[in-house]
Amino acid sequence: MILVIIIDIRDKNMLQRVLGSGWGIVLPGIIVVVLALADLSIDAWRMVILLGLLLTPAMLYHKQLRHFVLLPSGVALVGGMIMMLLNLKMMM
Repeated sequence: MILVIIIDIRDKNMLQRVLGSGWGIVLPGIIVVVLALADLSIDAWRMVILLGLLLTPAMLYHKQLRHFVLLPSGVALVGGMIMMLLNLKMMM
């Protein structure tokens, strides 16, 4: 509700800027789905998550890559979800 009030007060374009970073989780989701179709092992998923977590702070300090920081962190997040699903699948 507060976001709607702020958008009405400031500008209509603010909503576009807020929703503009939605691709930052959609694109990594697509990347992880492609990796899931490759049938990676648990150790490979751990490496994907580790690389995503290590690239995130490195990209924060880079002047031009800072704008794409959601990509590796999104891959780590979605990769972690896939790994949890694989663990549940192995338990059953």
